[in-house]
Amino acid sequence: MFTDAHCHPFDLKRAINGAVEARRRLGIMCAASATGAEEFAYNEELARTAKAEGAPPLLPCFAVHPQLPASLPGAGDAGGRVRDGLALLESFACEGRLAAVGETGFDLFNGAFRETEAVQDELFAAHLETALRHKLPLVLHVRRAMHKVFAHARTLAKCKAVIFHSWPGTVGEGEALLRRKVNAFFSFGTAILLNHRETMRCCAAFPLSRILTETDAPYQPLRGARHSTWEDLPRVLQAAAALRRNAGAAGSSAGELETAVENNFRAAFGPFE
Repeated sequence: MFTDAHCHPFDLKRAINGAVEARRRLGIMCAASATGAEEFAYNEELARTAKAEGAPPLLPCFAVHPQLPASLPGAGDAGGRVRDGLALLESFACEGRLAAVGETGFDLFNGAFRETEAVQDELFAAHLETALRHKLPLVLHVRRAMHKVFAHARTLAKCKAVIFHSWPGTVGEGEALLRRKVNAFFSFGTAILLNHRETMRCCAAFPLSRILTETDAPYQPLRGARHSTWEDLPRVLQAAAALRRNAGAAGSSAGELETAVENNFRAAFGPFE
């Protein structure tokens, strides 16, 4: 079974007609990110429908995205949205409605994001505490901020699982997290089809038991495309298998890798059926 460790169904259905049908046709099990109540309700409805139809599961996830503080025009707006989001996170977690906390993390990609670093720190601490208290996996968004992840490595090692969406680090950084006993899973998407050299090296080098695949649909399009979609996932899997085959690593055929990645997805997010 194909698995998508990180996607945005609510945004995808607004971007592309027939997105829900494509997931059903391809038989994709996925973890669905949401940052607001409407998105989360939509994902929960997809999850209920999938269960009723015996289709591959869709797992609702929720977080206040680390980019949010920089995306709002005023400090008051940002503060209110952050407080509301954290209240929703706590409510969903207490009610047992979450499959994972995420995507949370750190984004220091540009000056606007760096200006909100202190707020991001507070947000991450709140999300990490919720994940630990409710024994939930944590899905991380990290850009130019791996040093901040390592600052929390001892606490991250207590998490049920830590899923690195669109793994942004190096081979050495990933290996160092595993040495620090973080139950880390490294998710790869269209970046390995876009000639991102270090990401390709990581996909080839990491243990087979730590590999996940994703689309981040609709936000990581291939060249010439406006959006990434669930249709990209078979190509991601084929590319990952080829990278591992060239490196002489386990998971060198698409079939072997697909089975391993499904098992990893269940280990990271499960049990959920």
